[in-house]
Amino acid sequence: MSTDLLTVTPDTGMETAANILLQEDVGSLIVLTDEDKIAGVLTSTDFVEGVTADHPLHTAAVSEYMTTEVLTVSAAATLHDAAVTMMRDDIQHLPVENSDGEIIGMLSATDLTAQLTYMQSSGTD
Repeated sequence: MSTDLLTVTPDTGMETAANILLQEDVGSLIVLTDEDKIAGVLTSTDFVEGVTADHPLHTAAVSEYMTTEVLTVSAAATLHDAAVTMMRDDIQHLPVENSDGEIIGMLSATDLTAQLTYMQSSGTD
């Protein structure tokens, strides 16, 4: 899980968001409102869909492409629970929230794969 949250607002330009994704080498950004509430998630897949739809991304706002129905997982959840959620809902990025409902991290499919591989190789369940 990455705890260095990379965030944008719904009004952030898609070009700016793309630059953040590329510079930080990540596959998703958390979209927060002015009140620091989660408004959505923007992923590299959203960019691909925008390009294939032939939309002018350089003038578009994040709000036009972000996923607004965001699933989250509790920080207390097991890796298994997170993996089941990601597989069931066919998502690659899952925001992690604390008991107060604040987003504290982002779990990616890559994170899960790395951790499960480590656990398997070390004999940990």
